[in-house]
Amino acid sequence: MADSRYAGYRSYSYLRSGEDFETFELDSEYDRVPAYDLGLTGEQADRARRLLGDSVVISLHDHPVLFPRRIEQTPEYNRTARQHTAFAGLARSGMTAVFDNLMDGTACVTGNAPWKWHDIIADLGMRQADIAHQDFVVVARTVEDILDAHETGRLALVLGLEAATPIENELDRLDILYGLGVRQIGIAYSEANALGSGLREVRDGGLTGFGRRAVERMNLLGMAIDVSHSSDRTGLDVCEVSEKPVFITHAGARAVWDTSRMKPDELLRAVAATGGVFGISAAPHTTVSAAHPAHSLESVMDHFVHCVEVMGIEHVAFGPDTLYGDHVGLHRVFSRLLGLGERAVAGPAFERVPYVAGMESPTENFTNIVGWLVKHGYSDDEIRAVVGGNIVRALREIWVD
Repeated sequence: MADSRYAGYRSYSYLRSGEDFETFELDSEYDRVPAYDLGLTGEQADRARRLLGDSVVISLHDHPVLFPRRIEQTPEYNRTARQHTAFAGLARSGMTAVFDNLMDGTACVTGNAPWKWHDIIADLGMRQADIAHQDFVVVARTVEDILDAHETGRLALVLGLEAATPIENELDRLDILYGLGVRQIGIAYSEANALGSGLREVRDGGLTGFGRRAVERMNLLGMAIDVSHSSDRTGLDVCEVSEKPVFITHAGARAVWDTSRMKPDELLRAVAATGGVFGISAAPHTTVSAAHPAHSLESVMDHFVHCVEVMGIEHVAFGPDTLYGDHVGLHRVFSRLLGLGERAVAGPAFERVPYVAGMESPTENFTNIVGWLVKHGYSDDEIRAVVGGNIVRALREIWVD
């Protein structure tokens, strides 16, 4: 990897702050919480640094943007349609690429409910207008864009959406989103839509007829399909219909932590059978484990170990689902809109935490993941595979060159 091309740009600095757009005091891009001590030896730390620098490192799901320091201001902040990309934090992350799912279920630009078509388009356009004014972050549309970012010291954003809800019943809107740079899309976000059931529904209706046509269209377009927030039956149906690898970009294993947000082994095997990849999540209070009930890097890696055992290491990666700000507080602010009701989190007792130790933001995630893998005896080839190589392999089958 070449030295970082980051030259100090800050989001929307091509405009007049406070005059052309409303300003908010934003949270920190690094050192927001104490550093996580992995207890590595000097030799292990050196090897981890080398692997992080040399490898193509891809987050299959994150929100690499700054949130207000006062997290309750987020709805007001989002109404400006200007989320600020955390350029400085990303420059310290060691990542090559991030699947950036934008505002998603918090995209309430014009109203009090998410997923409106015009809000999603506003979000897509505004973020890319900002990115166009600097030379460190690039929008990736092909695998070669990701590999070129690695070679030139840049960071590639893969634009995605966690749900296809905004297309309503208009199949051609998938083509429009693809034309606007979107290269990954989820089927449903917790609540059902025209394509299928979300994981929050009382009755699991699976993939609809329209959903099957949408999967076929996404295959033809070269758009990656995600079933992270879809119901179990919908996820299995997608794996049956899709002719391309299927992603679970950010979730965990239900066998490790028994909640509806986690995925059953049956679905893990079905995704692997498509050639797909499972990204292990670290969103607060999701990938907890019985062995580590206070959510931390160790809890997250318990899910990783299980998924490797069930799927094979060639089908596992990481989609931390982190951001720059108070993620636990954000869940409180958007609990209704994000579909984080009791059914989504109900399960064994666990310890509430203010943040996920070791997996608090995109800046620190992969430094700690790689360090953990080194400490636990994984080979260089295995580490390169799970931090990015597996995703590149799947994308070569999904995307258009």
